Amino acid sequence: MMKVTDFKEKLSIFNKFGFEIPPVALKFSPTKPQGLEQLDGVLDFCEMLPEAQKGKSFYATKENFSCVAPFLLGMKEGDPVFESGCVGPFLGAFKDSKANQRVYYTIPKLHRGTVNYVMFSPIDDLNFDPHVLIFTAKVNQAEIILRGLSYDNGKMWIAKGTTVIACAWLFIYPYLTGEINFTITGLGFGMRARRLFPEGLILLSIPSDRLAQLVNNLKEMPWQPISYSLGREGHKRRVKEITQQIKKELGLEE
Repeated sequence: MMKVTDFKEKLSIFNKFGFEIPPVALKFSPTKPQGLEQLDGVLDFCEMLPEAQKGKSFYATKENFSCVAPFLLGMKEGDPVFESGCVGPFLGAFKDSKANQRVYYTIPKLHRGTVNYVMFSPIDDLNFDPHVLIFTAKVNQAEIILRGLSYDNGKMWIAKGTTVIACAWLFIYPYLTGEINFTITGLGFGMRARRLFPEGLILLSIPSDRLAQLVNNLKEMPWQPISYSLGREGHKRRVKEITQQIKKELGLEE
């Protein structure tokens, strides 16, 4: 397990991005966290992200949630009224209960009784080893991070989500799978209804076990490749010059 000091050292590279909204770290725990205060009040799961972005570090337990989060986190049984799919059609989120109900068989969920606490903290104030890092980025910032995550392995970017319960895909999916996920602010039904974020930002969710790879790649790769500054014709000329040089080296010149 990486020490908190090691995490902080690695996370320092993200200061170069100049994020307008601070990145946030998240951790799931079966035991009560030390060195953190419990959230004062009751919020929905998705609302805890902007709460932490205000500079607040805290933990939440099932009494702090006012939504389906305790069900997603395995803290209590689900509500059959919601799981039946009866609610979504009345909200205009789905045509019928069948469509809505499918969501509950798709969303990632934690096993019953495995998590009792969820910790949130801005990465600048981190005092625990996180499971998930969440970045709220402009497109140009997100492009650098996504390119960094595939720079040394060529892995595809795959965004997963559902119309409702976007929090499950943002917070839980990366933790369970070890895969990154991302969405655009304004797409999730509940987040949009709550007006949590300005539209058009990229919410990037990264499991902490991908952090070392990302940081190493960010240190090595160009953040602004030359092609980005050349324009259309300049980029096309550069590609042509490179391919001609490679063909020459391989003896493939026409």
